[in-house]
Amino acid sequence: MTSSESQPQPTTATTELVVVTGDRHRVEGDVKDVERIILDAARGSIMQLAWLTDAETRTDLAVNPKHVVLIRAARP
Repeated sequence: MTSSESQPQPTTATTELVVVTGDRHRVEGDVKDVERIILDAARGSIMQLAWLTDAETRTDLAVNPKHVVLIRAARP
């Protein structure tokens, strides 16, 4: 076992989003940072989406800020 294998990997904060359809998404980032991204998109131009990264697949996720009904820190 190498020294890098024995050291724990740093954990990335994740946030859970719930949208009006009831779908839940886990995204990378602290809840305050995700909130800021959503608010900035809501205040931006018409139909500006909040671009986030899915915490499980690491793919881009675009969310309509008007459809977000809940954000909270995800439990590990």
